[in-house]
Amino acid sequence: MTAANMSGTIRVALPRGELRDALAAQLAAIGFVPEGYGEGSRAYRFSVTGMPEVLVRVFSDRDIPIQVALGQYDLGITRRAWMDELLVRHRHDSIVPLRALDLGAERIVAAGTPGVDLQRLAGSGVVRVATEYPQLATRYLNRLRIPSYRLFEVWGTAEAWPPDDADLAILPEAAALAEGLVSVGTVHDGSAWLIGNRTALAQRDLGSVLERLLRLPGGVAEGGPTEPAALQVARVLTVRDVLPRQTLRIAVPDGHAQRHTAANLADAGITFEGYTATAAVRRPTSSIPDVEVKVMRPQDMPAAVATGAFDLALTGRDWLAAHLATYPSSPVHELADLRRSRYSLGAVVPEALPAANIAEALAYWRRDDPRRPIRVASEYVALADQYARTRRLGRYVVVPIAGASEGFVPDDAEILIEGSETGTTLRANQLHMIDVIMESTNCAIGAIARPEGRRGELRDEIVARLSRAAEMVSA
Repeated sequence: MTAANMSGTIRVALPRGELRDALAAQLAAIGFVPEGYGEGSRAYRFSVTGMPEVLVRVFSDRDIPIQVALGQYDLGITRRAWMDELLVRHRHDSIVPLRALDLGAERIVAAGTPGVDLQRLAGSGVVRVATEYPQLATRYLNRLRIPSYRLFEVWGTAEAWPPDDADLAILPEAAALAEGLVSVGTVHDGSAWLIGNRTALAQRDLGSVLERLLRLPGGVAEGGPTEPAALQVARVLTVRDVLPRQTLRIAVPDGHAQRHTAANLADAGITFEGYTATAAVRRPTSSIPDVEVKVMRPQDMPAAVATGAFDLALTGRDWLAAHLATYPSSPVHELADLRRSRYSLGAVVPEALPAANIAEALAYWRRDDPRRPIRVASEYVALADQYARTRRLGRYVVVPIAGASEGFVPDDAEILIEGSETGTTLRANQLHMIDVIMESTNCAIGAIARPEGRRGELRDEIVARLSRAAEMVSA
């Protein structure tokens, strides 16, 4: 990890999302008031009333431990689960837990559909597990002594995977209960924590801020990753009997991509009851016989197709590119360009940067230090790494992020690998795209090997209908 921030400014990372309102109230009660944070401002940076030496930056909760460990921020407040997700893998990292806080209590559990039995599941073959917490999940499964498992690292909604695409999900208990899943074990327990960068605490005077933040109401310091009792598995490494699938399985996206996909389907005369531009159930009903449909995150679709869970998925070309950058030999490819959800993916920098291209930008950043590492922030970690290598950035660091991306440059990264549909959000944050990597649209993807029999015929038919409709719309 890099050395901690050594400027005169004390930098504090605070979470957006669910913790924000409760934390803002507690901060106000101790006289630490980031101006606008409690009001839900869409800004990313805040000054603190009466403390000109302090800069507050808002991040997605899961990004804060990484930012503090990198030394980009001296102090931060985050849920303990995200702190431990980093520390489980990097035990001697530069994070110092300072104080458990009385907010954000959350239990991470292993959950499945009603009736699931962990002992029987572990002895029946490969256990499929979906989670946003791969390090905590790996630790838990290893301590259970599960002889064989497959981990699906997902971007969100792990609760959507059981029972058809995973046997278990490891996720916050509240999300499991909302989906009708039942817990079979606790993986992690804890609240929000105040954390600090080890180097900053040792070498900088953070007393003015620490004295305030240590007044926050304390929580229960116990918790963290659990120590489950090892299972006594009678049957190990047996192959679970799986009947050949007769139906064609299709994944359709939620979120921003949903309205575009619903329009593609409507243009092709395909109806999935329960899936519209504005609403969706988890498992819509297909108007085409022998077709099953499931709603999931578009980011997770290439991996789900690669493992054979789905025959066809409607996702973005950007997410297919990100998957193939990570797994170049993956057996997944594009079947049809659906020509909606169009946007540019590229390198984003501040508008004020005196450079017309990436080569000039590199020369400017390294004008005083030719060996200065270039920080590249992105949700598309593999694509960011690929970009840094193909553009010959020299020394670089890829900073994985989970959101609030426009706020990363210029303070926390030199380059942001980001998508933009109209450029409006970039301009609003005084940013612009200096180098375009790709023009992305939504697309249909599938395995390179065509499914056999009726499934293959159905895939061909649906892809052909979608392709014809896309051509007519763009004509």
